[in-house]
Amino acid sequence: MAINTSKKPLKNFKQIFNRLKWWLLGLLAVLVTFSLFVPLPFYMESPGGAYDIRQVLSVDDKDDEADGSYNFVAVSVSRATFAQLVYAWVTPHTEIISAEAMTGGASNDDYLRINDYFMQSSQNTATYQALSLAGKNVELVYKGVYILSVNDNSTFKGILNIADTVTGVNGKTFDSSVELIAYVSKLKLKSDVTVQYTSSGEEKEAKGKVIKLDNGKNGIGISLVDHTGVASDIDVHFYTEGVGGPSAGLMFTLDIYDQLVDEDLRKGRIIAGTGTIESDGSVGDIGGAALKVVAADEIGADVFFVPNNPVNEEILKEYPDTKTNYEEALEAAKAIGTDMKIVPVTTAKEAIEYLEKTS
Repeated sequence: MAINTSKKPLKNFKQIFNRLKWWLLGLLAVLVTFSLFVPLPFYMESPGGAYDIRQVLSVDDKDDEADGSYNFVAVSVSRATFAQLVYAWVTPHTEIISAEAMTGGASNDDYLRINDYFMQSSQNTATYQALSLAGKNVELVYKGVYILSVNDNSTFKGILNIADTVTGVNGKTFDSSVELIAYVSKLKLKSDVTVQYTSSGEEKEAKGKVIKLDNGKNGIGISLVDHTGVASDIDVHFYTEGVGGPSAGLMFTLDIYDQLVDEDLRKGRIIAGTGTIESDGSVGDIGGAALKVVAADEIGADVFFVPNNPVNEEILKEYPDTKTNYEEALEAAKAIGTDMKIVPVTTAKEAIEYLEKTS
């Protein structure tokens, strides 16, 4: 029997292996790059820290040197990659949220503008509430109507943008968004309309048409909310560049109020909390209550204020396991074994009364 001693098959195998090896290494590099750097349609939320409000707020340019502190609590939000999703799945106190649920379908730039508006609005409302509760002269000043969204079928799409402020329509001015909407709804369908507005501090004017809205009424296809400011002899100044959202409203209110009254409500305590503040003093719900409890505990907070409003019945019908902010906070506090006092509130006045009665 003849024996084939040729080495060609072996050489061919080595060549194929080498080619396959480099192809696999290249594929692995692509997969690693994708998992680490390519953003997916999800966001990752985690405890973002608690911050002494004295770093971002001053009243009449005075130094607040009393013991203790008021702290607003943040959630860290980042667009998730595949690697971050895996990290979130195996890490406690980390949550994954879809991009649609996080931004409501808005672009990233528009989402940032909306959050910037909510931060400015919370500052104005907190200032107004704190000064009112402290018995100081203060007035909410109407500046116009703030644009939160522009409908796709609006003739102002691509002209008016989120964060612009409508100051008039057809040369007429208004004292509220309700008045503006009522005026526009009475205009004839497809009639010409001129909108006066400010964008990035610049006064502008744009022309468009009245359209039929989804609710059957006439309008110009923009979502509106009152844009207000505060008029007072007391100067409250904020330094919150890069921080967005309305959830620090309650804590801003408490810090300003404490600097305006004779009594020291902090009494040396580290006080943290979350919740929006409304013009009537009510405290509104927020997202990420559990994550904020973790962040507050990390700075050794003694007290954590959290909204305690009932869950909407319609939401409970669809999602029966939905918890109140207070219930979320209690559950998180128990999970981490903190000694921090979780205090439920529905108004700023309730938080003030708690601080007055405790030490």
